[in-house]
Amino acid sequence: MGRAQGQRHRARLGGATPSPVASRGRRHEPNSREGGEDLVRILIVDDVQIMRIGLASLFSLEPDLDVCGAAASGEQGVKVARQTRPDVVLMDIRMPGLDGVEATRRIVRELPRTQVVVLTGEPSQASRQAALEAGAAAYVVKDAVPATVLEAVRRAWDDRSPEGGG
Repeated sequence: MGRAQGQRHRARLGGATPSPVASRGRRHEPNSREGGEDLVRILIVDDVQIMRIGLASLFSLEPDLDVCGAAASGEQGVKVARQTRPDVVLMDIRMPGLDGVEATRRIVRELPRTQVVVLTGEPSQASRQAALEAGAAAYVVKDAVPATVLEAVRRAWDDRSPEGGG
């Protein structure tokens, strides 16, 4: 990662920030990498900064994944999702204010092409059920191995309906 790219990357993770990609008008259109293959654009929503940084670092190692923004709350997540129109949102379920379940419900309703993968540190059948009823495509625990998180993101994007209905 070059110096300027690294500075932009770190700036995006501090709070609610869309990426420069969104400001260039690439809405609902995936980014392309060399060879014409699509990049999956990811928004990370978690109130713990080290989680946002760690997840972004994980995704930066994958050639098909691109972090388009980050947010520190459910409210910010909904706002940044509206601005960046990510392919997949990785959403913490427990956050102060607007929680991940309600933020998921709003994003899925407003952006039907966007898939949400809920991430939780306190798994329970009730929270899993609430997340899935809100429209989440997947539910992953925070202590999962990185490959599980990557698989959940890719599967959520791959399993979307062609009509964009989720």
